[in-house]
Amino acid sequence: MPIIKTEHLTKKFKDLVAVNDVSLEVEDGECFGLLGVNGAGKTSLIRMLTAVSPPTEGKIWVLGKDLEKHSREIKAALGVVPQVNNLDPDLTVLQNLMTFARYFAIPRDEARKRSMELLKAFELESKLRSRIDELSGGMKRRLLIARGLLNMPRILILDEPTVGLDPQAKYMMWNKLTEQKSGGVTLILCTQNMEEAATLCDRVAIMHQGRVITLDAPRTLVQKYIGKEIFEIEVEPAKREEMVGELKKRGLEFEALLGRIHVFHIEPDGAKGPLRDLPGTIRSRAASLEDVFLRLTGRSLVE
Repeated sequence: MPIIKTEHLTKKFKDLVAVNDVSLEVEDGECFGLLGVNGAGKTSLIRMLTAVSPPTEGKIWVLGKDLEKHSREIKAALGVVPQVNNLDPDLTVLQNLMTFARYFAIPRDEARKRSMELLKAFELESKLRSRIDELSGGMKRRLLIARGLLNMPRILILDEPTVGLDPQAKYMMWNKLTEQKSGGVTLILCTQNMEEAATLCDRVAIMHQGRVITLDAPRTLVQKYIGKEIFEIEVEPAKREEMVGELKKRGLEFEALLGRIHVFHIEPDGAKGPLRDLPGTIRSRAASLEDVFLRLTGRSLVE
């Protein structure tokens, strides 16, 4: 049985359909990614999964229970790490955790024990008496994740957990999240970082305009939509239409961009065949999840 299941989930705000008929299942113990541009529906979906915002239509089951009927019980099993820092600036690092523990009725001695363990795990022991405004951005992100783990959740939901972090802090976060997954915690990762999703997630759902447009393991999606490698052809503007016509004639799968053309699903060993004698500079590189994302959701900015 999946640990989270949604069926025809829809969220409307007057004429805006933020989430449109989403049915998905998250397996116990996996890291499940939600990818999408701003406005794709990720946050609205997360708010429904955490019982913050009720669905307009559809059903949600968490831990085998109807979220609408058992929201209080289910919330106790969830850890939530928001994108926006909502730590209390008037409290110290330790006081933030101790105060948060009250929401779950964790006894004071146990709350302090868990807090100290988490501060040590996230290398924040030396800051336990510091105020929030004395922390760096990376420290605040680490503290938010520590707080989300305070109630020892079965499911940890993270919204852009490494946004704004330097590479060292980012990789530390990834290691900590991998440790949680190894310990049996199911992770729901909402991110726009394609490298992060490819590294951490067992499966990802790409959302676009409120719908899930594809869902599978990152490697599987890359193979399905791009292939092992992507071939980039640089062509002069005057010869662009001629190149497009030639690629169509050869039956190749491609995407025409400004200044270059991406060609997909060509086996590296066969590159000289289908692309032989084409004008322009041809380069190949390893395909990535970002290539899949851009191909499916487009390259135009979404405000």
